Amino acid sequence: MRRKGFGLLSWEADVEIHALRAQGWTISAIARHVNADRKTVRAYLNGTRVPGVRQRSVPDEFAPFVEYCRVRLADDPHLWAVTLHDEIRELGYPGGYSTFTRAVRELKLRPHCEPCAAAKGRDHAIIAHPAGEETQWDWLELPDPPAAWGVGQHAHLLVGALSHSGKWRGVLADAEDLPHLVEALDAVVRRLGGLTRRWRFDRMATVCSPTSGRLTAAFAAVAKYYGVAVDVCPPRHGNRKGVVEKANHSAAQRWWRTLPDGISVEAAQSGLDKRAVLMDERRRTRDGVKVSVAELAAGERLRPPPAAPYPAQLEVVRVVSAQALVSLRGNQYSVPPGMTGTRVVVRLRLGADRIQIATVGGAVVAEHQRAADGAGSIVRAEHHVIALETAVLKAFSDGRPCKHKTRRPPSQAAQAEAARLRGMPDSDPAARVVIDLAAYAAVAARLNQSPPSPTDGQAINDKRNDKERA
Repeated sequence: MRRKGFGLLSWEADVEIHALRAQGWTISAIARHVNADRKTVRAYLNGTRVPGVRQRSVPDEFAPFVEYCRVRLADDPHLWAVTLHDEIRELGYPGGYSTFTRAVRELKLRPHCEPCAAAKGRDHAIIAHPAGEETQWDWLELPDPPAAWGVGQHAHLLVGALSHSGKWRGVLADAEDLPHLVEALDAVVRRLGGLTRRWRFDRMATVCSPTSGRLTAAFAAVAKYYGVAVDVCPPRHGNRKGVVEKANHSAAQRWWRTLPDGISVEAAQSGLDKRAVLMDERRRTRDGVKVSVAELAAGERLRPPPAAPYPAQLEVVRVVSAQALVSLRGNQYSVPPGMTGTRVVVRLRLGADRIQIATVGGAVVAEHQRAADGAGSIVRAEHHVIALETAVLKAFSDGRPCKHKTRRPPSQAAQAEAARLRGMPDSDPAARVVIDLAAYAAVAARLNQSPPSPTDGQAINDKRNDKERA
């Protein structure tokens, strides 16, 4: 005989119970069919039991306090649960904190706050993303970068994702200002394979006014140069650019999380590019057909980017090394000698093949042909090399090094200064006394030879007289 089931039934069983009852089945027959007790079947038919909710064997301790909690949370939706728990404990609630918070969640006593959770707890519309229509952009601030990068507490990664296919690429940048944004945008566009018709951003200050959402004049010129329209997400609507948000999550967990400490920026960028290409193998289901991200991206119909990037001018601050060199993007460029340890500004216009190095005050001290990023080249002007060698040779001395084991007691001037520090006036003879150590040694030697006593002298004379008599 089968053991009948008691208590909780599934939603499917509840639907079946009502369907069989509508067909004229008796309660006993339904109970045998679903392997449940007749009282359980009757309770589900009467509506006193709900699928998925277990019937309590003891009275609900929280029930008397439900209305108080509902009123308090309606007055203050952000009231801390621990504070509300303290209040009802004083009113006689015997339950613990975890039981209380579970009841608040199940009964949905805390009202939804739209400003604080704009995309949580509400319906979402399905947004169509036609092929080649939109690229979503976002900055990703990565914590604790390698110290050798010199970027501070966060590294800056610009991520661009194609909304239709989900293909994404990212580029590391030194900062998040407009010139670095333009440089990273151009690099990501070329990695993605071209331009879509529209770009979508959140309310970043380099693109638009964070309050009004209106494009800045500087970025409007950038968008016009690339021939794209710009869309700005409504405030606190991060889900509107969910494709790039998911790409950010993948970059952080699949690449940044395991990045070693001793890696260079160029090697890290290469690793990110490889990871993004591997992510193109992800599978998607479109119209019932399994396709990869790479296959979807092939049908995006992207426009080719301009031949050169938008001519924004980057300025980065660097420190001159002891070899009169300045580091930039994996290469080193020379400056005149005598600037070791000083801060200089390196100016670079996107699309140009030359860089300028200027002082903080703005005076240009060097100009060089730009080497390929990450090439490890040392670019030195001939006159800088000659000037540096001249300065080094001029400072070089062929004299013998000083002897470090010679005795050099304090001079009279040093003794006079020491006397002044002790508080002795210059007229005091003690301030001008100079003791010769050789004279001191001679006096000490004489004092060590003491004269014979009278008793010893008499004994010597008696001994001499005895010898003469003999």
